[in-house]
Amino acid sequence: MSGTEADGRTDPRPGSELLAGRRIAIAESRELDVFAALLQRRGAQVLRYPLVQIIDAPDPGEVLQWAHRLAAGGLDDLILLTGEGLRRLRLCIERHEPALLGPFLAALSAVRKITRGPKPARALRELGLSADLPAAEPTSAGVMRTLSPLSLSGRRIGLQLFGEDPSEALVSFLHGAGAEVFTVAPYRYVDAVSDTAVDELLERMRHGEIDAIAFTSKAQVQRLFRSRDAESVRSALAASNVAAVGPLVAAALAEHGVTVKAMPESSWFMKPLTAALTEALAQASMPQS
Repeated sequence: MSGTEADGRTDPRPGSELLAGRRIAIAESRELDVFAALLQRRGAQVLRYPLVQIIDAPDPGEVLQWAHRLAAGGLDDLILLTGEGLRRLRLCIERHEPALLGPFLAALSAVRKITRGPKPARALRELGLSADLPAAEPTSAGVMRTLSPLSLSGRRIGLQLFGEDPSEALVSFLHGAGAEVFTVAPYRYVDAVSDTAVDELLERMRHGEIDAIAFTSKAQVQRLFRSRDAESVRSALAASNVAAVGPLVAAALAEHGVTVKAMPESSWFMKPLTAALTEALAQASMPQS
């Protein structure tokens, strides 16, 4: 599967030509069409390279076992690292054991809920619930800073993981604070586009054919650097303007020595990312004094 270019239709509203003539690669998969449309309405030509896709956990039994623990009152706190995780938990229950859903949601309402960023908070709102302790910043380190002043000794803490990432630092922190930790991984990431498509993407960036590339998850960054040697990927990204949807993705890029040129200051979603990217490209095209 190679990258494909969206059609060139534009939006007649004011500001719709702000990205006219720009070619922007997007690595998103879940909201691919939504993100592409936001950019296209501003006149951009969109190149689609969905680097990863999300699938359900291979063993629903493990997810259901964890859900039973929560439903039975076996957890005091729940840390939600992603909105996708909570949605997949609910879907797993609905598909495999629908009778569990009522007790699960009742217990979810009762436990103390800690969220890493706005996306898990939004997933809670979809269920009519809210976060009790939003993280100081949308990272695992932010979760730890939020919890560090609190007594966690003897607390039974559920931890919904980011994909299959074991969140070792966060788990170690919780254990060190005297908590019991029960993790659940309701989804995982798998490769989407082929390695051939990745090579095409990198080559087009090196040749200046792509004005910007936007990353919307840490998994996308990991997939790109896993596919080819790090220096080759870095050199390609250096020839383009790199955008990140939020601090977690920006940190993943920084770990690989990549400078992020555009990121929303807050509200880490597609629309603010589009605005930040538009502004960054406008500044990049201004003559230097």
